[in-house]
Amino acid sequence: MLIHVVSAGETLWQIANRYAVPVQSISQLNALATPDQLAIGQSLVIPSPYTIYTVQKGDTLWSIAQKFSVPLQSIILENHLTNPDQLTPGTKLIIPPIVHIVQPGETLWQIAQRYGTTVQAIAIENKLNNPNMLYVGSQLMILRKLPTIEVNAYSYQPSDEAVDSINAIGHLLTYFSPFAYKMKEDGTLQPITDENMIAAAKAKHIIPMLTLTNFTSTEEGSNLAHVVLSNAELRKKVMNNVLQVMQDKGYQVLNIDFENVLPADRENFNAFIQLAVDTLHPKGYLVSTALAPKTSASQTGTLYEAHDYEAHGRIADFVVLMTYEWGYRLGPPQAISPINEMRRVVEYALTEIPADKILLGFELYARDWLLPHVKGQEAETFSPQEALNRAIKYGATIQYDPTAQSPFYRYVDEQGRQHEVWFEDARSAQAKFDMTKHYNLRGISYWALGFPFPQNWVLLNDNFSVKKS
Repeated sequence: MLIHVVSAGETLWQIANRYAVPVQSISQLNALATPDQLAIGQSLVIPSPYTIYTVQKGDTLWSIAQKFSVPLQSIILENHLTNPDQLTPGTKLIIPPIVHIVQPGETLWQIAQRYGTTVQAIAIENKLNNPNMLYVGSQLMILRKLPTIEVNAYSYQPSDEAVDSINAIGHLLTYFSPFAYKMKEDGTLQPITDENMIAAAKAKHIIPMLTLTNFTSTEEGSNLAHVVLSNAELRKKVMNNVLQVMQDKGYQVLNIDFENVLPADRENFNAFIQLAVDTLHPKGYLVSTALAPKTSASQTGTLYEAHDYEAHGRIADFVVLMTYEWGYRLGPPQAISPINEMRRVVEYALTEIPADKILLGFELYARDWLLPHVKGQEAETFSPQEALNRAIKYGATIQYDPTAQSPFYRYVDEQGRQHEVWFEDARSAQAKFDMTKHYNLRGISYWALGFPFPQNWVLLNDNFSVKKS
C-alpha cells in the first residue's frame, strides 16, 4: 500500500490516474463518504504492490534491500537517490514489490520455498489458473512475508454493536476485551451482558479476554482499589469470582486494568497480579495487565506510582501500554497519541519488560476542542472518519505535526466559534505500525471499537500477519 496526501485542487480522478488504479478502489478502501469532495492534507491509502518504509537510525540502503528482499539498485532508481550512502532517519522510501523471473526447470513450490511463502499465495496473487504450468522468463509478483503480531481490541459498545464490530474486523483480532467487569468492595463482580460478544469472538477464532477494573467513567476507583488490594481475603475472593466467570463464560485471558491505585498499594497490587497467575495458570488461562504510560521508574502521580513495570513484566504473561490520552478530553488541545511521547514510554518499558510481552496501545478516536480552551471544558470525542467529514464540511486544511506524527486542523462553526481537531489518519497509523516493528513488540491493543477508522484496518492487514487462536 501507498499513502497519498491530497494537494489543493486535486480530485480523486486525478489521484487514481496518477497511480493507475480505479477511482472506486480508492473510494472503497478509504470508505469515502463524499468521493467528489476531498480535504487539502487528507491522507488516502492507495492499493499498490509498492510499500513505504521510514528510514530508522542505523539503517543502510543495503540493510533495507535485504529486509525487503529486493535489489538495492531498484530502491535507488525508484526513489531517484543521488547519494545512496547518505540516508536520513525519518526519510520515506518507496519499496518496489518482489518480482521473480521464472528460470528453466523451476516449480512454483521451489519458488515459494525460496521466498518463505506458499504456492497458493503466489497463485492467487498472480491469478495463475494452472500453478503447475510456468513459463520461463515470466514474472511473478511475490507477497512479502509479514511479521506476526497479536492484536487486542477493547469495546464498551452495547452487545449488538460489539457483535457487528467483531463481524466486520474480527479477522484482524487475536483478543477481544469487553469493558469491563468492575470489582466491588465486598469482592464480588458487577456483571456485564457479554454472552453474544463472546460467541461472536469465538466464531472468528478470537480469544475472549476478561477485563477486570476498579473504575468507571464517573469514579476514579482509588478507594475501591485500596479496600480490595489491602485485604488478602478480599483479593482471594475477587480472584475466585474471576475464575468462576471465566469458566462459566469461556474467557481464556484475564486483563487487570486497575487505574488511580494509591502509591501505598503498589506492593499489594503486585501481590494481586501474582495471585492471579497462581490461580489462573494451573487452569490454562493467561494473565495480562494494563499499564499507565510511564517514562521512568521514579515518575510521580497517582496514575503512575503503583504501576510497577518490572513486576508486571516479570509476573504477567503480557502487558498493554496505555499510550494514549495526552490529548485528554478535559485538557487543552493536543495530539492524543503523539509518537514522540509513545516512543519515550516504549523505550522505558523495554528496560523493564521483554519486547515480546508488550502490546502497544493505539486509540481509535478523535477529539474536537473549542478555542480558546477553558480549563475543565470537555472536548467532543468521535471517530477519525467523522474528523475527516468535518474537515470537508468546513473546508479545513489538514495539517500534520511532524514531531507528534498526528494530523490536526482548525475550523469555524456556524456560531462563529473556533475549533481545533486532533485525530488519526493513514500516516499516523503507519507510524505506530513502524514503531511496533522497529521494537519487535508483541503487538497492538486498540481502545476502543466503535469508532470507524477503515484506513487503520487496511494498513494493519498490509503490515502484519495477525495471530489467531
